[in-house]
Amino acid sequence: DNTEIIPEDFKLNQNYPNPFNPETIISYELRVTGYVKLRVFDIQGKEVGILTNQRQIPGKYNIEFSSTGRGSELSSGVYYYRLEVVEENSRRINSQTRKMILVR
Repeated sequence: DNTEIIPEDFKLNQNYPNPFNPETIISYELRVTGYVKLRVFDIQGKEVGILTNQRQIPGKYNIEFSSTGRGSELSSGVYYYRLEVVEENSRRINSQTRKMILVR
């Protein structure tokens, strides 16, 4: 249940493990209901995956990211994941980006 404890603020945590191969967990916290998009980009800024794109209520979330299974495997290197949240009531936009490393 994601609603047991309402976080104090918007927060994107460092993925674990990092470096990773082939999977990692990305976690984040929402303090208000909003429209959430979590995307992964390669070092050149090309989007390589959308992990979530939906309305979510306050709480803590964990999403697994796999470097395989999209028709092709990602190569070793640096990737970025970006969380963008448009708060439902205020329309305020929060965003945060973190770096992760894939090692084959």
